[in-house]
Amino acid sequence: MRLMSQTESDWERRRRLAAIFGDALPDTTSDERDPGSAPREDASEAWLKAQVPPHHG
Repeated sequence: MRLMSQTESDWERRRRLAAIFGDALPDTTSDERDPGSAPREDASEAWLKAQVPPHHG
């Protein structure tokens, strides 16, 4: 485990955390996105969801 040094600057800490966790927040929020641009499920995914028994859903 790497110990944080007292001399680590703010940008170095943010870069280190971004390398570990990635971006925590999306670039846009849901109210900024076009509702029609949601990813569509393909036919095989729709078929798979249709095959789920009622007691599993």
